[in-house]
Amino acid sequence: MTRVIAFDVNESLLDLSALDDAFEALLGSAALREQWFRQMLQITFVGGLTGDYVDYSTAQHAALLMLAERHGRTVSPDDAAGVVERMSTLPAHPEVAGALQRLRTTSLKTVALTNSVGPVAEAQLTNSGIRDYFDTVISADSVKRLKPLPDPYQAAAKAFGVDMAEVRLVAAHWWDTWGALAAGCKAAFIARSGMVLSPVGRRPDIVGADLAEVVDQIIAIDAV
Repeated sequence: MTRVIAFDVNESLLDLSALDDAFEALLGSAALREQWFRQMLQITFVGGLTGDYVDYSTAQHAALLMLAERHGRTVSPDDAAGVVERMSTLPAHPEVAGALQRLRTTSLKTVALTNSVGPVAEAQLTNSGIRDYFDTVISADSVKRLKPLPDPYQAAAKAFGVDMAEVRLVAAHWWDTWGALAAGCKAAFIARSGMVLSPVGRRPDIVGADLAEVVDQIIAIDAV
């Protein structure tokens, strides 16, 4: 039985392509945004593996400076901070609001479970117009362990007083769904453009091209 649907936020619900103009201006190529996000993840994952916790905002700032140096561009800390601040004003993907609204007609509880720090997470959801679709927001920063470590998924289960098996994580990142499954949750993968599942490791039972398709399957499987 599933009682709680937990949603990743960055890329899964919100569209990071809104930052492309900033990367074009600072680094000369909008395509470098994806490299920046991967570099940021690398920083946080290394922090998690070594026990040297790095919060998401700090990692985003550091990743941008690293990327600039790698490509021979001069980017000041203030310039980097300006890009990181824009993470708070990302728009939702077009189908997200409608899909979340449909899910709210069921008995399933909903939580935004994000690696973003708390104030940024709240600002992101509010500014994108989707905050009201969630019963609560949980930042992995609150447990000082980022997804895909088990602690954030455990925090979601604890917040609703349910077992881990009663939580389903929805994300557009293979590493996030893998982490949720390893922690004992269910998972669903949003196969957005460029997002694919790993051919090895744990795989979710729900996969859809966008959140609308994923929510349709969640309602069919979980809202019973």
